[in-house]
Amino acid sequence: MSPQVSEARPRDREATRERILQAARTLFGEHGYERVTVRMIAASAEANIALVGRYFGSKAGLFAAVLQGEPDLHTLFEGDLESLPRRLAEYTAERMQHPSDSPIVRTLERFASHPEVRDVARERLITAVLSPLEARLTGPDAGARARMATSIFLGVSAMRRRIGPRTPTRADVDRLTAVFEACLADGPQGAVE
Repeated sequence: MSPQVSEARPRDREATRERILQAARTLFGEHGYERVTVRMIAASAEANIALVGRYFGSKAGLFAAVLQGEPDLHTLFEGDLESLPRRLAEYTAERMQHPSDSPIVRTLERFASHPEVRDVARERLITAVLSPLEARLTGPDAGARARMATSIFLGVSAMRRRIGPRTPTRADVDRLTAVFEACLADGPQGAVE
């Protein structure tokens, strides 16, 4: 086997894998999880259907891979801890009015209770939100405090989906800031470390 052939294969493999990911991202975003089939994804990517299984294991595995490429909240958690409650409040207030810009995240929200998506959604929540937030907190019960804060912005998104959007006011942001301060506080007195 010549060196050119062995060097070309990994690039072709990676290019095919990327085409499959891009096709899946587009189709999941346009049609949702349930309506998209592995056959549709393979056809759109101009790839053999068996390659989807080889690279991703299953439709749920492919959805998880697509989700890994989506923006997460790491940048929201960066910066000084003192202003973290306000940053979380502003992010949450924005979710009152607008869903995520990502069609994949919107698909995840719509199908989070689907059996194949549930575990993927749980893992994404842990790796993209809970773990990075917990890592930023100090003191006792950092995990519990991260879960409490996360439940606030997830709840706001769920409320928007069920009763419609609401334009946030400055008072909403101030209230949310106070709620996040209470959730993230290290101890009953109040300050985030």
